[in-house]
Amino acid sequence: HQGVVGILAAHIFGYDDPRTLDYAEQLGLAFQLTNIIRDVHEDAALQRVYLPRDELARFGVNVADLHAQHSSAALIALLRFQTQRARDYYQRAFAALPEVDRYKQRSGLIMAAVYSATLNVIERDGFHVLEQRARLPGWRKFWIAWSMARREKRRYLASRTASRRT
Repeated sequence: HQGVVGILAAHIFGYDDPRTLDYAEQLGLAFQLTNIIRDVHEDAALQRVYLPRDELARFGVNVADLHAQHSSAALIALLRFQTQRARDYYQRAFAALPEVDRYKQRSGLIMAAVYSATLNVIERDGFHVLEQRARLPGWRKFWIAWSMARREKRRYLASRTASRRT
């Protein structure tokens, strides 16, 4: 099962609404795909390819070029496609997350913000993942995590206040 990591994380973080497991599965797929995109360089250096073979063929990406670490317009097009796919998984995950479990699942939301920022760096750098690994500096990861945690706490407290009024 492809989204099992997300589902396991949802169980660890806790949930009340079973629909949270759909969120977790979609988020797990988004994380997995983000890791595959980010790690193309390291994987190719180890003679590994985790991009789908049928999509490599559809975009005209030669596996030997990946192993030789030769970037191409075809690879960039494939990575652009995969990045959009990852973003679609993130959007489906966020849409599936029931409000009742949002605060419990905040660690996943924080990770999603960091991973999404990584995708933004990859895109900004022109999808040249064979030449360099996309990295976020530690301070940037911290800032994203802190900002997201703070936003989720405010949202949670506001919802608790609103529910007490009704």
